[in-house]
Amino acid sequence: MVGVARLDEIRDLYPWSGHRLAVDGGQMHYLDEGQGEVILALHGNPTWSFYWRNLVSAFCDDFRVVVPDHIGCGLSDKPQDWGYRLADHRDNVIELIEHLDLRNITLVVHDWGGAIGMAAAARCPDRIGRLVITNTAAFRSDRIPASIASCRVPIFGTVAVRGFNGFARAAVHRASHNGLSRVVKRGLLLPYDSWANRIATHRFVQDIPLNATHPSYSTLLEAEEGLAQFTDCPMMICWGDDDFCFTPWFRQQWQTRFPNAEVHPWADVGHYVMEDAPDRVISCLSDFIARHPSGE
Repeated sequence: MVGVARLDEIRDLYPWSGHRLAVDGGQMHYLDEGQGEVILALHGNPTWSFYWRNLVSAFCDDFRVVVPDHIGCGLSDKPQDWGYRLADHRDNVIELIEHLDLRNITLVVHDWGGAIGMAAAARCPDRIGRLVITNTAAFRSDRIPASIASCRVPIFGTVAVRGFNGFARAAVHRASHNGLSRVVKRGLLLPYDSWANRIATHRFVQDIPLNATHPSYSTLLEAEEGLAQFTDCPMMICWGDDDFCFTPWFRQQWQTRFPNAEVHPWADVGHYVMEDAPDRVISCLSDFIARHPSGE
């Protein structure tokens, strides 16, 4: 658990105390700010709800913004003996949606949040009103950067990711086109300060299902097949094209599946879209919601 004293280091950027919900794996921390129509934002690896801080600040006066930390991430519990599979994270998001009785959700996803979010959405499509896709995938692919694949190598990957925090530290340098300030880097890295607290960072990398023998392959396939349910759902794609991981090829896959989606590709934005272009995303999202009232 990250102590209050350490959170004080980023309190100006992340002023919320949050809530906790008992889910499979332990206590899930989540933000639930504001009232009104629901925006549910899901982070990826190796970020946490801190990544969505500008979204929360921008919309909490007029919307209800819910942002969980997946188990193992952020301020949520970090069990050492949990499964950390895609299905586990999917089920926890569904548990949160049902616990809060979230409806007409504007689902905003990034990185692993895309696979988790769309897997959850496929199980409760009637609760989804709009979709906002940012640098992520919810379909099968064998494309993986060599630097990420190396983190899956036995022993080496474990030492690099859990011992030296190599995955998260590399991300704060490589995932932004514009570069991150010192305090933002500190905020992103804050929860991942020990071998034990980096377990999810490593397990997410190990859980990338590249072939049919992987335990999470069937869950990803279910999410992929479930995408067809949302053909008529308003969708916006905001994409950082300067992304070493989710390259423009992935954006094009989304566009092929959803030809009616509103698309905003940005050549000067990297993987961390909400760090490089928060104002653009917020402006586009405001306009998108206004043009698609009540998820229609």
